[in-house]
Amino acid sequence: MLTPMLASLLLPLLFLCRISFCQYSSDQCSWKGSGLTHEGHARDVEQVYLRCSQGSLEWLYPTGAIIVNLRPNTVSPAAARLSVCIKPSAESSGTNVYLDRNGKLRLLLRDQDQAQGKVQCFSIQEGALFIEAVPHMDISRRITEFQYELVSDRLGPDSQSLEVPCQPCSDTEMLLAVCTNDFVARGSIKNLEQEEEHLSVTVEISRLYSQKTQVFISGGVRVRRWTGHIKMPLQCGVRSGEGEFLFTGTVRFGEAWMGCASRYKDFLRLYDQARQQGTNPCHVDVD
Repeated sequence: MLTPMLASLLLPLLFLCRISFCQYSSDQCSWKGSGLTHEGHARDVEQVYLRCSQGSLEWLYPTGAIIVNLRPNTVSPAAARLSVCIKPSAESSGTNVYLDRNGKLRLLLRDQDQAQGKVQCFSIQEGALFIEAVPHMDISRRITEFQYELVSDRLGPDSQSLEVPCQPCSDTEMLLAVCTNDFVARGSIKNLEQEEEHLSVTVEISRLYSQKTQVFISGGVRVRRWTGHIKMPLQCGVRSGEGEFLFTGTVRFGEAWMGCASRYKDFLRLYDQARQQGTNPCHVDVD
């Protein structure tokens, strides 16, 4: 129960919040809110703080605006090099999404474009997300919903998608990828399919060293094989054919994206040389 003294301090603040500008702070991975609470105060701007490497936002019946601050949950110099990627759901609508840097807005996603579900990425230094409701007579069918992830791998500060450059990895990058990437697998390329803005590579995996999430599906307990799809940019000159490869990469929004890859025999030679010199960053069971 509030004491009379505490109540006397809070009541003026609540009154100001009602008549002018109201802020709400939350430190969490995901946020769900409703514009119905803003219905009488459409000019209120709510502050949301999301401090995880991944999560989601769902704003039902949006009115007014919210500012979404996406930050890592640890303080580190490396945080300045992070990028943020957001992926709207196919049902997302009702708002325009801007990047807000010191009060200057840059349009990131228009209301009518959100349903395409296209991933948008930007540097964490570019600011917070300013999500503004688009006026509609009927807001009951409007829901703004997206997933977000903080990424640090090979995305340049101006990159607006998850695609990484098609460039060969150095020996050091290849060895480090095996130790740090979201998936590491040995297998062969079975098929290539061109999708709208990237290639989808169907792979059959004979040895699964690690996977962050289940992007490669097992053929069964008695069958030591896995299958899956790895995405990569259209301009990468990959071909299906004979031979085994070592695939590494990242998992973004439940999809595998190619990072460093090498013919398996070339990786064996590289790893054996690093092991003899004592420069391999981690142990890999290559037997």
